[in-house]
Amino acid sequence: MVRPKSIRAPTTASLPSNLRIPSSTPSLVKSFGKLTRQALLDLAFQWLEDRNIQSFPPYLQGNEDEKEEDDEGLSPYPAERTINDVRNAYQELQLRKGGKREVIDRILEGDWRHGITLRQLAMVDLRYIDDHPSSLRWTALELARIGNQQSPDYSADMTACLPCLHASTFLNSLQEQIAPLVKAHYYLGRSTSLPLTFLRIFVTNSPYQHPRQAADSLTDSSRVIYIAFPDSCPFIYTSIASTPGSKASAAATPHAVATDPRSLQRLVRDAIPKALSLPHQRYTLKTTSLTAKSLQALLALRGPGRSNQSNGAFSIFADAALEGSPLDPRPSNTVSPEEHMNPYSHHKKDPNPPTETEPPNGQKAPKRPTPTDIDGPHVSRKRTRTVQSRFGTSGSLSTAPLDRLDARLLDPPNPSSKSSPAQTQSQTTPTLSLTFAGADVISGIRKLAELGIVDAKRMPSWMTGEDAVSVAVVRGGSRVVKDSG
Repeated sequence: MVRPKSIRAPTTASLPSNLRIPSSTPSLVKSFGKLTRQALLDLAFQWLEDRNIQSFPPYLQGNEDEKEEDDEGLSPYPAERTINDVRNAYQELQLRKGGKREVIDRILEGDWRHGITLRQLAMVDLRYIDDHPSSLRWTALELARIGNQQSPDYSADMTACLPCLHASTFLNSLQEQIAPLVKAHYYLGRSTSLPLTFLRIFVTNSPYQHPRQAADSLTDSSRVIYIAFPDSCPFIYTSIASTPGSKASAAATPHAVATDPRSLQRLVRDAIPKALSLPHQRYTLKTTSLTAKSLQALLALRGPGRSNQSNGAFSIFADAALEGSPLDPRPSNTVSPEEHMNPYSHHKKDPNPPTETEPPNGQKAPKRPTPTDIDGPHVSRKRTRTVQSRFGTSGSLSTAPLDRLDARLLDPPNPSSKSSPAQTQSQTTPTLSLTFAGADVISGIRKLAELGIVDAKRMPSWMTGEDAVSVAVVRGGSRVVKDSG
């Protein structure tokens, strides 16, 4: 039986979710290989549910129109007769031990040998992000309403009046904004562990060009951008899944619109507020100077909770280490100043403290010097109070760690040189760039202050975690807050 040739007519519609990627594509093995064996089995069971079976039909013996030219008997996984037989096959895989490669081979060479749809690939990527919340670097943006700001309560109303996110309507509006420039596929998914809704956008060149693009282009992660919508929160998080070869691929296709990660991110950022806007309710995105790899950190600092209003020294009130309010002139009667300034009063004690082991030959290991041994108890106690007053209770053992902190100094290198105010305001090239990197940057800076290496009194608020930012642009000795990202 000879199949008729497919006719491809130009259209502005998005890429269909049932567009299949050949299962023999080598990059599919890499995409599926990111997941664990149990995660792969969970996705297979989800695809075989009654409500999803029409979207992800497996290859069965009755699929005469989709049979391959080679002999069916040569396949390592003969086609099953019914859907229940396919489900039983994966239940057997779940009951016995084994590697994840046999599950991948069963999916690609057996039950979905006729191709993996774009929706299935999107579900694989979102499952990996859900299992590894720190796999990408996210940027927090604030969704602000555009309008008349003469009212004194406008700022409060702007935060409270959030647009209602209806999935299908939002995707249609977003597609109208992006469709004239790129061809894209959209997929919305809910996180199973965090209060987030993920939007995965895959962009590609026109599918109507001749010759057709290689199948590997449909699995290129450098063409994917992720957007996370926290619940009941005026912030969104954006991220681009770039690969080491993304720059090379962008250079090889100079005419591809928005395949460069920066162009793609800028295009989608401009389209999101327009897609959420309604008549007389226009929105825009503002930068928050916060970028982090941990989604938990973004939810803690730019989320539906206290956001960035109780960080640094003010965390003593948010963490209930001190009763009362910073605006309450009355003293607290429940927590004494000595107990509040105790650096270990607000931390949980380890029920199983580490025991000291004696080295061989009966010699005792040398004791590591502490700040008290070096500076004396009086100096150490005074420094501890200073650190407590600047970093608060959340600076050490932080629940919202920042893995990177970039500082850019725009002041002239010679303070005595005179420059006009216009030149000072127009200067954008930094004279000094400083980057801190690590598992928890703010806690590391706090440790330096506790050891007396840096002076906690003279530290700016963005270095103590009070501003909850990871990017700081300093001009004239103070941080400059940008209005657009």
